This record gives sequence, structure tokens and C-alpha cells, in this order.
Amino acid sequence: MSLSLRTFTASTAAALALIVSANATAQEDKSLQRILDKKAITLGIPTDYPPYGFMGPDFKPTGVDVATAQLIADKLGVKAEFVPVSTPNRIPYLQAKKIDLIVSALGKNEERAKVIDFTTSYAPFFQAVFGPKDAVIKGFDDLGGKTLAVTRGTIQDDALQQLAPKTLKIQRFEDDNATMAAFMTQQTQFVAVGAAVAGAALAKNPKVQAEYKLLIKDSPNYIGVRKGETALLNKVNTILHTAKQDGTLNSYAKKWLGRDMGNLPD
Repeated sequence: MSLSLRTFTASTAAALALIVSANATAQEDKSLQRILDKKAITLGIPTDYPPYGFMGPDFKPTGVDVATAQLIADKLGVKAEFVPVSTPNRIPYLQAKKIDLIVSALGKNEERAKVIDFTTSYAPFFQAVFGPKDAVIKGFDDLGGKTLAVTRGTIQDDALQQLAPKTLKIQRFEDDNATMAAFMTQQTQFVAVGAAVAGAALAKNPKVQAEYKLLIKDSPNYIGVRKGETALLNKVNTILHTAKQDGTLNSYAKKWLGRDMGNLPD
């Protein structure tokens, strides 16, 4: 093959590659338009993970994640189609196009970022101290002389070694169920657990008058988007940014989590 022919062939191959790349990009950018055209968006939500997603008394899904998912559909002007997902299947469902977005207490880490994209954060996910509604607790020093249940070896157990006064009487249990049971049966005055654990227990026992008291550690939730669906990602980010600024997301946090959303990162 002559040099000129080789050059022509290489140039042609490069041009074809650019065309294929441009077509792929154009196709990816239709992610938002496809949803607008079908007038519906399929949202993966939790239905057994209060206070983020659970079945309400009317047997309809409710919670922070469900409200956020509905907000996105409303702002897009399309119907919200909810699909219950679990921690193991939510990313596979997204990749298999069974859902358009994951709105299910999803944390961001390096491994997940290799296979999906993330929006800006929309809600806090936290470990905290919970206690009776009539107990006035403004800081960790106020726990002095009190009793508290915690699961041995957890993030909250480790953190309390630094945060709690030495006079706090900590009772350690081997799992979250035992920890919550100790609090619910008034073996301890307070409990340190994740918000989801507390939410599930309190939802099953509404007569227990308990609430969020002190933050131990905060880890925000993000919405999962398929890799390369930039148009949809950007639109959802715009909706979430507006909802942060106008107080909508904060109202969700206060309603279902019992606290402000705080300074959520991008």
C-alpha cells in the first residue's frame, strides 16, 4: 500500500471515528428527551427503608426519597412510575434500563462512580443520638449521667468515645435490633444509631415518643444516573439545586428526618 493511500485510509478511519463518536454523543443527549416523549419517568425507590422510603397507612410509598422522586417527575411535567428496589439490585436495574433514576438512599463512592453517575446530593443520611421528645439535649455534655444504647464496634460507638462525656453510661449490644430493643423497652434513656434504623423501629412503634437529638456523622444521599446520560443528569441537577434554594428539600428533611438538611455537598 502506498504512503498516500495509507494516509487516506488513516484519515478516513479517523473521520469515521469522529462521526461515530458524534452520533453516540447525540444519542446519549436524548436521555432527557426520551422521558419527555414518553411522558413518564421510571424511578427506583425503597419501600421498606423508613424514613427514606416506606409504605404509608394508605399503602402508598412515602418518605424522603419518594417525595424527591415525585418532585423530579413533577418538575419534568411527566408521570412518576415507581419501582421498588433494594440495595443489591438498584444499580443493576439502572444499568439494565429497568429504571431511569435511582432515588434510594444511595451514597457515593469510588467503586460506584465507575459504573454510574451521580447528581448533586439531595438529603442527609446520618448516625445520631435519639431520645425522648421531652428531653432537652443541646450538646453531648447534656448526656452526662444518662444511659445510652449503641451497637458495638459501629461508627457511632467509635465516635462516642470522643464526643460523649465520661459520665455517660453506654450499654453496648451486638446488633442494631438488640440496640433498638433496649431503647424501646426503656432499658436506656437514649440510643445512638443510623437514621434508617431509628426510622424503621419508630415507624413500627408509633407510641414511642422519640426524636432526633444530636448528630454524630453525616453522609449525604445522591441520585444515580446511567453513565453518559448527561442531558438527564444536568436537568435533575437543576431541579435539585432549585429545591435546595427554595427550601423544598429542607422541608422534606424536617418532615421525615426530624432535622434540617444541613450543608449538603455537590
